[in-house]
Amino acid sequence: MIRKILVSKKEKLINRDGVLIKKEGASIRTKLYWKSGDLQSKDGVLKAEDIEKAEGRMNSHTGKEFLVYNANFFDQIKKIKRGPQTLLPKDLGYLFINSGVGKDSFVVDAGTGTGLVAAFFGRYAKKVVSYDKEPEHTKIAKANLEFLNIHNVELKQGDVYESLPEKEIDILILDLPEPWRVDTSGVKNGGAIIVYLPTITQVMEFCSNSKDYVEKVAELLERDWFVEGRKVRPKSQMHGHTAFLVIVRKL
Repeated sequence: MIRKILVSKKEKLINRDGVLIKKEGASIRTKLYWKSGDLQSKDGVLKAEDIEKAEGRMNSHTGKEFLVYNANFFDQIKKIKRGPQTLLPKDLGYLFINSGVGKDSFVVDAGTGTGLVAAFFGRYAKKVVSYDKEPEHTKIAKANLEFLNIHNVELKQGDVYESLPEKEIDILILDLPEPWRVDTSGVKNGGAIIVYLPTITQVMEFCSNSKDYVEKVAELLERDWFVEGRKVRPKSQMHGHTAFLVIVRKL
């Protein structure tokens, strides 16, 4: 479990006629994740006992300043073991709010992958059951759930195209190539069926086959901004299309 985040701050200097001058607005930041033990960095060594008690700022043995803060769940998921492609945070938040998840919710997640969706919903739901056909995916997900300290997720190996035996499901999440093949009769009336699809042709196929109410189809585009004093501009790179998010209410 990651316990602290340390951000190194380096002032970028330019050489002008033999004099080093700070270039305004050119600070560079590097994030370091700390669990235990002394932290070795190119900006110097940070002692474990100093990191443990640090809040806000501290210096390495070379005098370089670091910003220090306690890690949260979002920091933790950045360090999980990767395997199959997983959802981005921008999509996870949208799925979460549209699912209506609560402390008594029973969630079924089909397409475990790295276990990120199961872990995310496991923090808030009463129970999550997650299916995947691939043993290697289940193995990765199990390790990630342990790392994230999530204990209310049950991992199952199986093909939900063939059978989905769970009943009284509040939320069904389908991250599968052909979600229209899944039997959704186990979802409660008014329950949420959340579908994650990369192409519009898959969305068309799903919607034309759905016997339930397709509430909305959306995609999320995220653009970060650079803000430093009066220098304000959108960053050159943005998180564009990742997938279409289909929100369905069970009839």
